[in-house]
Amino acid sequence: MSLISFIKEAGEKLLGHGAAQAAPAQAAPTAQDVAKLSETAGNAIADYVCSQGLKVDNLKVAFNASNGVVTVSGAAPDQATKEKVVLCCGNVANVTSVDDQLTVAGGGQTASQWYTVASGDTLSKIAKQFYGDTNKYPQIFEANKPMLSNPDKIYPGQVLRIPAA
Repeated sequence: MSLISFIKEAGEKLLGHGAAQAAPAQAAPTAQDVAKLSETAGNAIADYVCSQGLKVDNLKVAFNASNGVVTVSGAAPDQATKEKVVLCCGNVANVTSVDDQLTVAGGGQTASQWYTVASGDTLSKIAKQFYGDTNKYPQIFEANKPMLSNPDKIYPGQVLRIPAA
């Protein structure tokens, strides 16, 4: 169990399109509005995880719209699936961190490292940094599928899993 930080402004835009607009001063959100937004966002994130083909028994995803924290729980079949679910939850716009309460049914597997993509990064550059070899970028690409569909399409602020060499 751990809390993993993400960049709030980076990530998939699951709710609405375009930039968020400030609400008028007289229309402050009610507790009911925040609760509804939290429920809608939690459901959208859970749907996104499922759309990636990641199977987790008893998957539960909750989003707290007040602080941007996603809490995810359930039983993943292996460490890689657990890490991919955390990335799906965290690489969403307006998420600041993920409270990882997932368990691993298989157990005993080494956890990956996390890397936040910076401007100008490529998977080859990241592979050089972690593995000492630019040609090992496919290992990072494969470790982040299905969230990555193309090794050339990464963006600043995105968090990637870096498996052990």
